[in-house]
Amino acid sequence: MNATPSAAEPGQATCPPSRMANAIRALAMDAVQKANSGHPGAPMGMADMAVALWSRHLRHNPANPGWSDRDRFVLSNGHASMLLYALLHLTGYDLPIEELKRFRQLHSRTPGHPEVGLTPGVETTTGPLGQGIANAVGMALAERLMAARFNRPGLSLVDHHTFCFVGDGCLMEGISHEACSLAGTLGLSRLIVLYDDNGISIDGKVEHWFRDDTTRRFEAYGWNVIAGIDGHDIDAVDAAIRLAKSSDRPSLLVCRTTIGKGAPTRAGTAKAHGEPLGEAEIGATRAQLGWSAGPFEIDESVYAAWNARETGRGVESQWRATFNQYREKYPELAAEFERRMAGNLPADWAARAASVLARVSAEAGTVATRKASQIVLTELVRELPEMIGGSADLTGSNLTDWKDAVPVRADSLARGEAGRHINYGVREFGMAAVMNGMALHGGLLPFGGTFLTFSDYSRNAIRMAALMKQRVVHVFTHDSIGLGEDGPTHQPVEHVTSLRIIPNLDVWRPCDTAETATAWLSAVSRRDGPSALVLSRQNLPAITRDATTQAAMARGGYVLRDAPDARAVLVATGSEVTIALQAADSLAATGRPVRVVSMPSTTVFDRQDREYRDAVLPRELPVVAVEAGVTDFWCKYVGRDGEVIGIDTFGESAPAPALYQHFGITPAAVAEAVGRVVG
Repeated sequence: MNATPSAAEPGQATCPPSRMANAIRALAMDAVQKANSGHPGAPMGMADMAVALWSRHLRHNPANPGWSDRDRFVLSNGHASMLLYALLHLTGYDLPIEELKRFRQLHSRTPGHPEVGLTPGVETTTGPLGQGIANAVGMALAERLMAARFNRPGLSLVDHHTFCFVGDGCLMEGISHEACSLAGTLGLSRLIVLYDDNGISIDGKVEHWFRDDTTRRFEAYGWNVIAGIDGHDIDAVDAAIRLAKSSDRPSLLVCRTTIGKGAPTRAGTAKAHGEPLGEAEIGATRAQLGWSAGPFEIDESVYAAWNARETGRGVESQWRATFNQYREKYPELAAEFERRMAGNLPADWAARAASVLARVSAEAGTVATRKASQIVLTELVRELPEMIGGSADLTGSNLTDWKDAVPVRADSLARGEAGRHINYGVREFGMAAVMNGMALHGGLLPFGGTFLTFSDYSRNAIRMAALMKQRVVHVFTHDSIGLGEDGPTHQPVEHVTSLRIIPNLDVWRPCDTAETATAWLSAVSRRDGPSALVLSRQNLPAITRDATTQAAMARGGYVLRDAPDARAVLVATGSEVTIALQAADSLAATGRPVRVVSMPSTTVFDRQDREYRDAVLPRELPVVAVEAGVTDFWCKYVGRDGEVIGIDTFGESAPAPALYQHFGITPAAVAEAVGRVVG
């Protein structure tokens, strides 16, 4: 199944590998020069490594970039994007030379850093250093889990490698430690990382700030390390990759290279890193490389040597023949594999979702929404075998496990057995980026938990999931000062708002079991982005709803309790919904009826049509918002005539009831605010 393309493709006889590498160098320096922006040095330095990998090992089909059993290639040092764009163009992907000429221009398919979903053949969006290698860990883990689930003796549907290029910057970022430590612990042998060890970053020679013994560092993780490779010796890199493929551990290939290779005065300097070479240096480089073609000119012998369409068609054809045999023998498994890799939910999902909501709502009681989440999760994992999740060492607090959850362990993976619960260790950032990699690989629906205040650690990976439109679910518990005695270090104040302002991230802060179920169902049903579930530590009562109100929860904000002749609207989320209802009772007793709106997801509510939003929040009624967090966010709902009951300082260490009283987030305070806004 895991056939390797031959070392000599058609056309290579008339085009030596060194010339194939020089084609990458020429395209990189030409594109950066034309854009007057970009990073030519890294593509020029890694060109020989790319020849070894892409022409002799990488199993892919340019005509079908989404073929499920392709090898994954991640360019973690995404500033070297022209390396990837040159490779995609030369090997036959739908990326014409005109797009390379439009590098970094508006609406081109060659943006400054690679973007998944925009450029065919790009597996993940990279640029924030270190996250690409963490994504690659997630992809390699997904490959092993999917192989364990679906492969059968003699019929392997999942049998590929994940390759990743990294630079010094990726290894300086702390996330590389988190992800690579996990990869070594789990023994992800299908992960092969090629380290572009050029010793240069933007500020100059890294020896002044980065002297890690990288070889021993990765050996300590449990990796197979092949050091001392001349990164400009294509045969040596090729041989190292072959050795790595035979290892039972993830592999790091340390390739010593020269940044800006071929440039007479810029090679080996920081000036080659992040600025155009200049016309004079480009001319001198062409002469030194023996490259006589003009800008963006590639002769047919080079194209013929690089063309991977025929080889790609062949390896995919072999796989499809195997898949057809598999489907005949295991039709149900084959259908599940296709469904999961397509990212589709079961055909009868609407009915299943309604059943889940009905079951958990019927069992609802006074529980913390983190516990309600576990109740819902227990139902969902039965319905969706693609769900896999865990926690950053807080499983017992996040409640991201369920009865009979099978853990993911190195020994079970080595035996071809799949678990569904991941102990990520204290690695919030790594967890979030690994989940992104699993989602990008396909076939899995990842979720992971930590305390809400630690979302700061994982924030950039959350942002990347939103940017890449990946279905990932973040479970954030201990959502407010309501967690109590742990104090301000653990009490989120600004965090819910900071998550809400990330574009394309759906944020849910439910008030009870029914809303928690709605949040989960929305998150797993969503195909165009991630979701964050913000859950309480303290118990919250179940709220009675009629069928209409129950159905409206999915719209993000809805009228939970109305009153004839309401004089104001109370809007609340999470644990503060109960406070709003208690305030409404006291106001009604004094002849000031109010409407109570629960808004578990402002992001979903804001996507509703104006007619619905105005029906929930009538423009003629003043609004008082209640949330145990920063108040500025709610101004867009309350306007100048409303008020917000919240907290704009850090918390304190005390029992939760005392804290709510201390910070004035009480029914009495809400009632007083209504009195002020209605006169």
